[in-house]
Amino acid sequence: MSENEEHSTGGVYSVKGKEFTRDSRYIETRIMAEPRAGTDDYPVEPGRYRLVAAYACPWANRSIIVRDVLGLQDVISLGTPGPTHDSDSWTFDLDPDGLDPVLGIHRLKEAYERRFPGYPRGITVPAMVEVETGQVVTNDFAQITEDLFFQWKAHHRPDAPDLWPAELRPEMRDVMRRIYTEVNNGVYRCGFAGSQEAYDAAYDRLWTAMDWLEERLASRRYLMGDAITEADIRLFTTLVRFDPVYHGHFKCNRQKLTELPNLWGYARDLFQTPGFGNNVDFDQIKQHYYVVHTDLNPLSIVPKGPDLSGWGTPHGRG
Repeated sequence: MSENEEHSTGGVYSVKGKEFTRDSRYIETRIMAEPRAGTDDYPVEPGRYRLVAAYACPWANRSIIVRDVLGLQDVISLGTPGPTHDSDSWTFDLDPDGLDPVLGIHRLKEAYERRFPGYPRGITVPAMVEVETGQVVTNDFAQITEDLFFQWKAHHRPDAPDLWPAELRPEMRDVMRRIYTEVNNGVYRCGFAGSQEAYDAAYDRLWTAMDWLEERLASRRYLMGDAITEADIRLFTTLVRFDPVYHGHFKCNRQKLTELPNLWGYARDLFQTPGFGNNVDFDQIKQHYYVVHTDLNPLSIVPKGPDLSGWGTPHGRG
């Protein structure tokens, strides 16, 4: 990605001399249990859709985790592009012959083009694709996971967690909004800053939020109390990438995650919870960032470290 070029597969802008800005325009079509009249809503229907989501991407990783913890594996199939891609599209490098075995496509762009010929924006993951038509339905990552909880509830496993407790939703939305702007997107604001001034401001904003989270988690096991919610999933996918990628590659290097006792214990607690750590692939994560971001890492050399064995150690937060 050059200094003045849109990163088409990631939906981000990095312009020399300016603050990083994310292109947050997504396909807003919904998959609804009861499609609304006069809209282009699609109906909830087991087997009708395929979630295309790369393990390497934090925005996609959260949809993989939500699908898993809610028990939707047999209801919505999963297609996983490889960790690297070109400037045009995510590709199915991990599948035989580079072909998604269900959709029969080599490039995710094909699903976008089937519904929107000449689609003008980034080919992003996660994306929900209708299997029969091969057309993308939506790539609105935040709405996808929310709808997996609310719209697909009839298909959740019997003991699925309540990721959106009714009494906590107002505060939870505030917490998630701050996590998105200051942490999930904040690390990118550091990594793709277009000037020293933009980087310095982004760094300070990120660490103000990290300090807030460290303090918040001193008095509660999870972000909203004693049970896991979607807020935790949204934070986790950034935390699990922090030391392998964001600390060095994005220059978010005041401290490592392992040096923040509450956040590090909390992250390990989640990692060791079914649905979380089993959906993390550190090799793919590192390959994605260090190989794709040639503006930040021109030689695409992937570091061997850091030592990630600590993720399996006791977290002490039970």
